[in-house]
Amino acid sequence: MSTATNATSLLRFATAGSVDDGKSTLVGRLLHDSKSVLADQLEAVEHASRSRGQEAPDLALLTDGLRAEREQGITIDVAYRYFATPRRRFILADTPGHVQYTRNMVTGASTAELAVVLVDARNGVVEQTRRHAAVAALLRVPHVVLAVNKMDLVDYAEPVFAAIAAEFTAYAASLGVKDVLAVPISALAGDNVVEPSAHMDWYGGPTLLEHLETVPVGSDPGAEPARFPVQYVIRPQTEEHPDYRGYAGQLASGVLRVGDTVTVLPSGHTTTVAGIDALGRQADAAWAPQSVTVRLADDLDVSRGDLIAAGPVPVPTKDIEATVSHLSERPLRAGDKVLLKHTTRTVRALVKDVAYRIDIDTLEQRPAPDGLNVNDIGRVVLRTAEPLALDGYSDNRRTGSFLLIDPADGTTLTAGMAGEAFATVPTTGTPDEEDWV
Repeated sequence: MSTATNATSLLRFATAGSVDDGKSTLVGRLLHDSKSVLADQLEAVEHASRSRGQEAPDLALLTDGLRAEREQGITIDVAYRYFATPRRRFILADTPGHVQYTRNMVTGASTAELAVVLVDARNGVVEQTRRHAAVAALLRVPHVVLAVNKMDLVDYAEPVFAAIAAEFTAYAASLGVKDVLAVPISALAGDNVVEPSAHMDWYGGPTLLEHLETVPVGSDPGAEPARFPVQYVIRPQTEEHPDYRGYAGQLASGVLRVGDTVTVLPSGHTTTVAGIDALGRQADAAWAPQSVTVRLADDLDVSRGDLIAAGPVPVPTKDIEATVSHLSERPLRAGDKVLLKHTTRTVRALVKDVAYRIDIDTLEQRPAPDGLNVNDIGRVVLRTAEPLALDGYSDNRRTGSFLLIDPADGTTLTAGMAGEAFATVPTTGTPDEEDWV
């Protein structure tokens, strides 16, 4: 896939910010000024704004779609917005700002290639800003934009912007974030969102939209090892296709070609790709993220949850160390029995140890004797009932991630990144595994 900027390229990005930083207004301004709002939508916003006694349209109403969001003036759930400019198409994950909804940012940023972290110029970098930066770093989001909003309320002062940008950039660097751009904006007035600001001639960088349109996106699938999680086994057993056996799924990464040598994991059996069927037709190759059916040369025992891999293959293991973001109100403690979902495979697992949680302010590792609470980021050790073929998350975001699920009610508890940590410390504690694994 080319990284060239053109009308067919797609950027997935997420927005995050503390409460009242103006994130909904920013997204609304972005949609409005890029002419991505239909006339009837704008008319509805103008009508709702007038009914509230506001003279100008409240662009935040373009994004806060739930009734509870409109009534409270806050963003509650992740909302996906689709828009396009002549230069690029966009999928925007608009995530909430309240601390209790930080877990929603994990959802929004998990597939993002860029994160826009919003701060109020009057307040600067706050705890939630650091938390959002930590989540973006943890999820290996390649590009981060710091949007310093409400510059109109600090008289468009360059020193205010410079101090906030320096503090955030230093913090992001300590997290391992390499690409950070700071942009001074006023979402309400439209400064530097789509059009350059006439009030900040001291800023020589791109507007927010210009950066979104030009930041490199995508990667060359041929540079990544092929990973194909099997979702469904197809055996029609019809007169027309009496011996057909295919494995359907979505290619998570890389390229598969007819004739490639592949390994089926976790069994470790090796074979070759005999055929690829895409949209009812035979193809010579498939690349991520295509959904295809793969046929193998040998009659192997392959089932849902297996991984067909080419190139360097991960070693299946039952012991997993991972950095996790805990999403549930229910704490995650050592000794908990959970289900672990990795790509299309779900297995039983035991939380052997909660090694530590990470202090978002200092990035120091803190003991977690009571486990991880909602929104905590920490390090855990897991033991699974069956071997899993996980890549390191830094090598492959799709096959290096997993979810922990409550086996009683199916609630998602935790998002995990295999092999990821801000720092490595020895783990302690080995609770009884009993019969769960």
